[in-house]
Amino acid sequence: ISTAYIQQAQRKTFAQLRDAHIREHQQLFRRVDLNLGTTEAARLPTNLRPAKFSQGEDPQLAELYFQYGRYLLISSSRPGTQPANLQGLWNESMTPPWESKYTININTEMNYWPAETTNLSECHEPLIRMVTELVENGSRTARVHYGANGWVCHHNTDLWRATGPIDGPLWGFWPTGGAWLCTHLWNHYEFSGDQHFLRRVYPVMKGAAQFFLDTLVEEPKHRWLVTSPTISPENKHPSNVAICAGATMDMQILRDLFAQCIKASELLAIDHQFAKKLVSARDRLAPMQIGKAGQLQEWLEDWDLEAPERQHRHVSHLYGLFPSDQITPGGTPALFAAAKKTLELRGDVGTGWSLAWKINFWARLHDGDHAYKLLKRALTPIYEKGVEGGGGGGVYPNLFDAHPPFQIDGNFGATSGIAEMLLQSHGGEIHLLPALPTIWPNGNVSGLLARGGFEVDIVWRSGRLVNVAIRSNWGTKAKLRYKTNVKSLSIRRGQALRFDELLRSS
Repeated sequence: ISTAYIQQAQRKTFAQLRDAHIREHQQLFRRVDLNLGTTEAARLPTNLRPAKFSQGEDPQLAELYFQYGRYLLISSSRPGTQPANLQGLWNESMTPPWESKYTININTEMNYWPAETTNLSECHEPLIRMVTELVENGSRTARVHYGANGWVCHHNTDLWRATGPIDGPLWGFWPTGGAWLCTHLWNHYEFSGDQHFLRRVYPVMKGAAQFFLDTLVEEPKHRWLVTSPTISPENKHPSNVAICAGATMDMQILRDLFAQCIKASELLAIDHQFAKKLVSARDRLAPMQIGKAGQLQEWLEDWDLEAPERQHRHVSHLYGLFPSDQITPGGTPALFAAAKKTLELRGDVGTGWSLAWKINFWARLHDGDHAYKLLKRALTPIYEKGVEGGGGGGVYPNLFDAHPPFQIDGNFGATSGIAEMLLQSHGGEIHLLPALPTIWPNGNVSGLLARGGFEVDIVWRSGRLVNVAIRSNWGTKAKLRYKTNVKSLSIRRGQALRFDELLRSS
């Protein structure tokens, strides 16, 4: 096959190959345009610009970093290829860090957070295909390790779609990796509205849910259903061990997986009895709890303040804030406040991917200035003399994320975070400029996608929205929010509407 590709390429000149490459790349890349303003700093070589950004003198670098993440996803994840791994595809070593595999307790998922929101849905295909390929080995692991039906995958997989626990209990004994990956299947449906796709992947989602119906156990004090044994990746509780029961992140992921399977059953008009079992189990999952410091608890017990690493890089129990939408200001105000308290206690220090996740967290908390503060940390030029990452993070001269060492999820996570600062779509609402930092008073963005099949263009001046255009790709209803102003939408497929006058009174 490789020889045939090479022979075909040899029939074309270099100029023809280059032109074809540019056309094909631009077909994806040019779907989204972002303008945050330009200063003289944009004329500098790339390696000199992060220092200017930290001084607030180069807003265009945030735009470049956003588009760089999209470029990296276009380059490392195309239909028919393998998914982007921990280094994307830019690995120069025969013994790369973490073996250049797929760590699915956060890193692999983070690679694909910008796929739908930044209009690169096709680039999601390799991950979606990998999830379906995990079922065969995952079914064997479920049967042999747990005596259960369905399928399971732990915290790590590879080209051979390994699904068993590896690397020791602190990392490996976490049975919820496959369940988290399944939420990407639903996420793709939410943006595309493709019911043929949903029908194809529903058995994969069902199998992941079936495993937990077979393995959840009853917690003795409240009779909640919980995972056991498990971990809260990759943190230790006060006993200085990781193994626990019913970690908050597990419960949040299962609440999403069960709800998504239930909704898919309704949409496809199938599997009603199975959906009823999921409803019953979902209602008994251990709830999110608020601890004595006002924080969202990471474990069933209120151990957070006594844990040995108070500022641990993983903030797994805030999955419910992002990428999920179980914690919102309107729907769960007490949990919303607890999530913010958790981030305050954790602090702003983090490795590259941890900083990127926190950008998304603060965007969901509608605090654009704090999200921007973390974006500045993520763009720290650690290659300059006397500059350190301060606990991790920063960039190399080519803007690759310095985990350290290089790990590409920080790039993808930051791109997602910038998109979340400008547009959010969850809970049935399309929220315009939910976390706009004051340092970006004027700008515009076009081509961002919202759940429900909407494409959105936004223009703002002096920190206020001046107009928005919404296009419907598959025809559905939604609510459009700007600050406290909410308007119901019903746009036909292919229709485009503008809503400038709606928002002038906000």
